[in-house]
Amino acid sequence: MIRILGIIGSPRIGGNTELFVAEALKATEGDDVETELLRLANREVKPCDACLSCKQTGECRIKDDFKPIFDKMVAADGIILSSPVYFGSATPQIKSLIDRAGYLSVARKRVFENKVGGPMVVARRAGHNFTLAQLLFFFLHQGMIVPGSSYWNIAFGREKDEVTKDEEGLLTAKNFGKKMVWLIKKIKETG
Repeated sequence: MIRILGIIGSPRIGGNTELFVAEALKATEGDDVETELLRLANREVKPCDACLSCKQTGECRIKDDFKPIFDKMVAADGIILSSPVYFGSATPQIKSLIDRAGYLSVARKRVFENKVGGPMVVARRAGHNFTLAQLLFFFLHQGMIVPGSSYWNIAFGREKDEVTKDEEGLLTAKNFGKKMVWLIKKIKETG
């Protein structure tokens, strides 16, 4: 069984970022693939305060919704992190998650090492590249494997459902989802 987790870093439920990631997840469905779309919009993930207590305990001391999300990330074979562009960068919700997940992963001897993952970003007009890089750096720092697609994993949209009109963006999402499954299968075959 292959598990792919799509994490939506948008504060809007059912918004363009969610629709974009849903396209990638839909493309992965089929032979022995289980997907989950997880919204941060209805969860509380406080920012990391860099206390570094996780280095001693292997747990994050902040009490909120982080632990079950982190556990799902650890259990997944593939992880998608997504964000709309807010003033040229990722949302505070997704940034809080990756900061805490990154510290805790390192404290636990790099639990995301060799997992497959990648970023997906939606913007009205600009800011994709910086936000894509912000999310991409998490995957690279954690020693994860990032598959390509037919273009960068970006789409355009501001108003509700506008991303569904970005045909190239949706095709890129589908290709990314398929490439994730292909890569995870190759890794499992050799591992």
